[in-house]
Amino acid sequence: MTVEAKLGRIGGRKGATVVIGLFEEELLKEDSSPVLDVKLRKYISEILKLGDFTGKKNSLSVLYPSGAVPPARIFLVGLGARSDFSLEVARQAAGTAVKTALDCGVSDLTTLVHGLDLPGFTPEACAQATVEGAILGGYRHTEFKSDDSDVPNSLEALTVMSSQRASASAVKVGAETGRIVAEGAILARDLSNAPGNALTPRVLADTVRKMAHAKGITCNILDKKEIEKLKMGALLAVSQGSREPPRFIILEHGKSSKKKETLVLVGKGITFDSGGISLKPGAGMEDMKHDMSGAAAVAGAMQAIGELKPSLHVVGLIPASENLPDGKALKPGDVITAMSGKTIEVINTDAEGRLVLADALAYAARYNPAAVIDLATLTGACVIALGHAASGLMVNDVAMADRIRKAGDTTGERVWHLPVWKEHHDQIKGKTGDIKNTGGRAAGSLTAAAFLENFVDYPWAHLDIAGTAYSAKASPYRPAGATGEGARLLVQFVRDWEAKGIPSNG
Repeated sequence: MTVEAKLGRIGGRKGATVVIGLFEEELLKEDSSPVLDVKLRKYISEILKLGDFTGKKNSLSVLYPSGAVPPARIFLVGLGARSDFSLEVARQAAGTAVKTALDCGVSDLTTLVHGLDLPGFTPEACAQATVEGAILGGYRHTEFKSDDSDVPNSLEALTVMSSQRASASAVKVGAETGRIVAEGAILARDLSNAPGNALTPRVLADTVRKMAHAKGITCNILDKKEIEKLKMGALLAVSQGSREPPRFIILEHGKSSKKKETLVLVGKGITFDSGGISLKPGAGMEDMKHDMSGAAAVAGAMQAIGELKPSLHVVGLIPASENLPDGKALKPGDVITAMSGKTIEVINTDAEGRLVLADALAYAARYNPAAVIDLATLTGACVIALGHAASGLMVNDVAMADRIRKAGDTTGERVWHLPVWKEHHDQIKGKTGDIKNTGGRAAGSLTAAAFLENFVDYPWAHLDIAGTAYSAKASPYRPAGATGEGARLLVQFVRDWEAKGIPSNG
């Protein structure tokens, strides 16, 4: 789709569909909202006097002027109280409006920048949030629909209007950034939503390679023989129950140098997880196509980074495998040797994500990274702890936790910092091997992080996105199914790091 930022008034184009965000109790006085066409402002102010539309957050009314003013449709979307405004409010308002617009058959939309000119929020940040919400709110996964009549309408053009010349260039930059970041999150959603038979490790690698080529990112795909040469015993062990060979995907933006810090993003890429020999229950197993959502987030973030071109050296690592039962599959009680040389006693083959991450985290050390973040749909325990409202965050560096929390607050991808203590490490001490791949039910998310911490010797953060990567319910700009969680947070983390850790308004 095309995104365009224009300087001028909204509402003067005949037949257009426009989105107007309004705060609670806003009555559009004569000197307010200079971005609105004079006739449109007067028309809406008369509607507001009736009191039907109150501006409650995410409330929406559709007006059909029938020639009273030029637009064919006007979407009034509530922004809630001014004092409660955030960039997340802007995203949700934009997503709410776009969903309704698509239901009405609209493919070309013109919108105000939600929150523009409010103190404490930059025009660039508000424009980015508005565009992100609009694009993400219009997302539909239709790749596998065979009947065109069952394919919903899509948004093809979005115009963002502002009336202040002084902020016009910032709005333009923000709108373009919003497009880039949202499209990265959409790639993550598409990858995660793809069924396991269509997105095997090899297909994932090929898809990511094509993306990297298009965005100017260096891509290197390691096959099974190359993985064996690196002695990635944990990744190989997980994959041995499948006829589909593993892949290790390496993406690089920029080059390592003394003048550039290196950030490494690692995503768990289990394209389908049956649990292996420790077989999962059949009910709901179809959702295990989403077990590569960490990998999807890294791919989406790297796509955006390839377009935004930060001055940093950014590396994306994706260990990709299936986890299936077979005569050759990994068994409970087996002892395997990871790339680091540490031996792992396998207690449960359904705790496979931490195994493939172990080798990826060991590989990351070769970049002498300033920071490493891994993302994984790792534990059901994290869903029990936090539900679907936030991702679990575990770190070995307190400064990392603060950076990631701020990035999550800015993007609306919230995280909650959980501790990893000595007691959690004690739970995974092995009897036969050095460590066990699970410490039992108690503190399951924390013992999983403790396991991963055995393979890092650099500033590191682990994000457990098991409760946020996909959802059974839709929300204003997040659909049912894959959410793309983590892609935008990673991009914001990189951008904030480039700006010396100064977070954007949120």
